[in-house]
Amino acid sequence: MTRGPFMQLSKEFHQYRKLEQLVENKTSYQLEQAELHIFETHEIAEKISLKFDTPVLATMMQGKKIMQLNEGKSFNFLPSESLLLLPETPMLIDFPEASFQNPTRYLAMTISEEKIKEILQLINERFKSREENEWLMSRINFHFKHDFALQQVLQHILLIFTEDHPTKDLFLDFALKELLIRILQHEKKAQYEKGEQAICSNNRVAFIMQYIQQHLDEPLDIKTLSQKVYMSESHFHRVFKNEVGISPIEYLIDKRISKAKDLLQQEDIPIKEVYLACGFNNISYFNRQFKRKNQCSPKTFRQQFFSS
Repeated sequence: MTRGPFMQLSKEFHQYRKLEQLVENKTSYQLEQAELHIFETHEIAEKISLKFDTPVLATMMQGKKIMQLNEGKSFNFLPSESLLLLPETPMLIDFPEASFQNPTRYLAMTISEEKIKEILQLINERFKSREENEWLMSRINFHFKHDFALQQVLQHILLIFTEDHPTKDLFLDFALKELLIRILQHEKKAQYEKGEQAICSNNRVAFIMQYIQQHLDEPLDIKTLSQKVYMSESHFHRVFKNEVGISPIEYLIDKRISKAKDLLQQEDIPIKEVYLACGFNNISYFNRQFKRKNQCSPKTFRQQFFSS
């Protein structure tokens, strides 16, 4: 199956980085508000132990890792995914695909506590929901996939650190604000999608996200959704996007495409039945949206799945 896109490194990185070891070779950069470390592994390795003493955002750039946190269940860590890690989280890491020609790469970034507090204060002053408590950084280890916007922000931050530019700290200040806002939106979205009764009964965005997931095969639009939570269409659109990071319709499309991908992995279900079961009313629109989200058609996706 197709993985997320690799993150690109600047020419300066390749020019100045020193390869001193084949497993977890580290190249570090430090600016006023944050530090960034790029780890590279050039050979297959197993049971590599690692722990950070501060909160860390770990982002896969290239290759594949198999992660185990706190002696829990192992999981794949792939490009276009990140982990927000609490301090002192014990990790065991396997590098099953690393080679000298195709190293496994990931970045680990720490942000100063003062900068995090400053950005959280800004977010709460400008974007705090009337229905929610203050926005706070995660108190659990949080594994999440990037959307296009978050991927672009992380790529930009990587280039800021690795390029030689006199105003790097200023560029990073703007980028960190966007990064933290988007991560908080991803986390809130994940909380709402869990469907905990206490959250859904007290928050209209959480309620409508659950409603969407339970009615994907039905005709849904902004008018219908906003009426379900007794809000005007414009106010509903604004509140939903502030909390989740994408519009209600984009979220609806995401959920329908996700369901379609699950159904396409069942070879006996015709594609026509797939798109109807996911709420799409014609094949051309379904194909267009599926390709926009997955860079391939539904037919190609199914072929790749059964040939992998």
